[in-house]
Amino acid sequence: MLHDIVLLSVRTISVYAIVYLLFRFMGKREIGELSVMDLVIFIMLAEIGILSIEQTDDSFFVLITPMIILFIIQRLTAQLSLKSHRVRTVLDGKPSVIIRHGKIDEDVMKKQRYNLDDLMVQLREKGVVHMRDVELAILETSGKLSVFTKKDKPLNYFEPIIIDGKWQQSALEEQNMTKEKASKQLKRHGIERIDAISFAQVEEDGSIHIDLKPPSS
Repeated sequence: MLHDIVLLSVRTISVYAIVYLLFRFMGKREIGELSVMDLVIFIMLAEIGILSIEQTDDSFFVLITPMIILFIIQRLTAQLSLKSHRVRTVLDGKPSVIIRHGKIDEDVMKKQRYNLDDLMVQLREKGVVHMRDVELAILETSGKLSVFTKKDKPLNYFEPIIIDGKWQQSALEEQNMTKEKASKQLKRHGIERIDAISFAQVEEDGSIHIDLKPPSS
C-alpha cells in the first residue's frame, strides 16, 4: 500500500514537472490567444499526463513518449509559422471582419459559424450596448472580437498587401490596387525589391506603411 502511494506521488510530481517545462518551452501566450493547433496539443498533453499517472503497470518513460512527440510537433509548426505566412494562414486562419461601418456581414458570420448571440455577448463584454455604435468589429483567429466604436471619421480594415516579402493577391484585389501601382509607391521609398519587405499595409489616406526586414534576413 505504502509502495503504491509513493509510486503514485512520484509519478504525479514527475508528470507535473514535465508538463510545466513543456508549456514553458512552448512560449508565452495567453489561453485566449492560443491557436487551434496549440489548444489541441495542450488538451492532448493533459490527457496523456493523466494516463501517465494512472497507468502504474506501464513504463513511465513509454507513456511520456507521446508528450515529447507532441512537443516536437508544436515546436516545428511554430517555426514554420514564423517563416511562412501561408503556413500561418493554414494553421491559424485569418481574421474576419464581422461588422464594417456599423453593418453586420451575415455571410462572414455564417462562414465562421458565429451567431448573433455570440456577437452580442462579446460586444457587451467590450462595453458596447448598441450595434449602431460599432464602426468595425474583427473576429480574430483566437476567437476574440476586436471592436472599434464610431469616431469622427470612419475606420477601415485593410489586409496587408505584402507579408514576408510576398504579394498578397487577395488583399490587392480587395483594395482595388495593382502590383504596379503599389510598386510605384515602394520605389518612391527607395525600395526596388519586395523581398526586402517584412510587412506592408495600405493606410486610409492611400499611402503604404512599410516595415523592412532586418539586414541579416
